[in-house]
Amino acid sequence: MSRQVIHTENAPSAIGTYSQAILVGDTLYLSGQIGLDPYSMELVEGIEAQIRRVFDNLKAVCEAAGGTLTDIVKLNIYLTDLSNFQLVNQIMGEYFAQPYPARAALGVASLPKNALVEMDGIVVIPQ
Repeated sequence: MSRQVIHTENAPSAIGTYSQAILVGDTLYLSGQIGLDPYSMELVEGIEAQIRRVFDNLKAVCEAAGGTLTDIVKLNIYLTDLSNFQLVNQIMGEYFAQPYPARAALGVASLPKNALVEMDGIVVIPQ
């Protein structure tokens, strides 16, 4: 089965040895996104802005592969402060509707560029 690299200018360029996403068949594997503005490559300020920026970045990568956020079947969320979990839930409700994707939320010691939140996921692209 072939692998296709997915890249969009509407999400931050990779800051390491990875691709924004890889499409294998109808399954898209999203790399972790932090709250980087895709144009300035600077981290946005504050947890709420970072959460929204992460969802916008994930949305841009999904769209570049021919999908949408609603096609995400598994979402992983990494937070440096789990007290922000409720805020993630609140903002996620603005981006998703039922049925929600399967999800995990983990507390971590640190993230790249001192980000407060990172998310990755798996998407099934409609054929």
